[in-house]
Amino acid sequence: MGEAVALLEVRGNRAAIGWRNAAGKQVKSVPATVRRDHAEELKELKAAAKDIDKALSAQAERLDGQFLARRRWAYGQWRARYLDHPLVGTLARRLIWTVDGTAVGFADVQLRTLAGRPLARGAGEEATVELWHPVGREPAEVVAWREWLERYAVTQPFKQAHREVYLLTDAERNTGTYSNRFAAHILRQHQFHSLAAVRGWRNRLRLCVDDCAPPAVRELPRWGLRAEYWIEGEGSEYGVDTTESGSYLRLRTDQVRFYPIDAPQNEASTYGGECTMRLPGGREPVDPLPLAGIPALVLSEVLRDIDLFVGVASVGNDPTWSDGGPEGRFREYWTSYGFGELNQSAETRRVLLERLVPRLAIADRCTVEGRFLHVRGELRTYRIHLGSGNILMTPNDQYLCIVPGGSAGTAGADTGYLPFEGDRTLAVILSKAMLLAKDTDITDPTITGQIRR
Repeated sequence: MGEAVALLEVRGNRAAIGWRNAAGKQVKSVPATVRRDHAEELKELKAAAKDIDKALSAQAERLDGQFLARRRWAYGQWRARYLDHPLVGTLARRLIWTVDGTAVGFADVQLRTLAGRPLARGAGEEATVELWHPVGREPAEVVAWREWLERYAVTQPFKQAHREVYLLTDAERNTGTYSNRFAAHILRQHQFHSLAAVRGWRNRLRLCVDDCAPPAVRELPRWGLRAEYWIEGEGSEYGVDTTESGSYLRLRTDQVRFYPIDAPQNEASTYGGECTMRLPGGREPVDPLPLAGIPALVLSEVLRDIDLFVGVASVGNDPTWSDGGPEGRFREYWTSYGFGELNQSAETRRVLLERLVPRLAIADRCTVEGRFLHVRGELRTYRIHLGSGNILMTPNDQYLCIVPGGSAGTAGADTGYLPFEGDRTLAVILSKAMLLAKDTDITDPTITGQIRR
């Protein structure tokens, strides 16, 4: 654009625009000559960057959904549409694939095996390519791939090598046809509804009226299955438990079940209660399927979705809910979730932090112990819960409320290399740790007032 040069590139899952002036020197802002003489071109460039951001987000979600879609590609087709594609390739080259059963990643401009050797040139155009998944893999292989990513400084567009695996528990073997692993949580309904749609679930907003609604459902046509997450509206006071339009603000969660995909639909009152199966045309009822018979990949991915819903939409991870919400009704739940036992995603976070913390600039002030990241500041010592990101201070486990992304300044801190994108709670925990390790430098009165109290 005139004597200036704009460079549009993909960094991680985002598009970024860089600038060089007439002398070829990199500059941080748009050169004044570009703003003056090339306003229309600049507008088009910024619009292109926004379009790329949207495309990358959509493609990352689509790739993340390929595990349950059971997609396979011929090698030549896959290289053209994925690995060598100018946009999708920025995602595909950060993932692990199998080529005729051999697991490979992309590093130093070529596909390499776990041992670092280039993929044999004998891979034909018709070789079968699939996304690699940790289910069914030996733990040593999973750990080795995590180390491989670190060695080549690869940040995956979503969790793959660090993906949580949900195996059948003894409690689920005893219940047989349903899982209570994610029951009795309180979720923000509209946030849950949005997340469910993104992850391919079909859901209907619950209204505080005398009506019936089906559970949240994910259909899995490649497996002939339907997964259900039973939910109900929470509360009954209009305007406190509902929006002005009457939709519930919060949901209470219940069982997870699986049915054949063509089984009649279940439904329950929006006020709550047992689900019953609608039987149109005299159809016979269909029993839920034994969990032990659900393929391990399907069980793991469905439960991972639900863990995500709870981890993001639970009122228990809201730092402003220490009072327990309306009339303090959820104080016990907030405390048990916000500081209690870790779920599977938080356990994954704990294992990762044990590797990451020693590399941080504040490593000498941090330790990972049990459910918490302990941070030693100058004024206090802090315990950040690895599931919710909520904080307790010494002495007496006094609660410290820091709202991410606000004036606290926790968002955007330089946390160094991370092996995957998308774990907002991990980023919040690391940002809070960096803030609190230098607690004498904090100027935000909403934080200093709590610390110095």
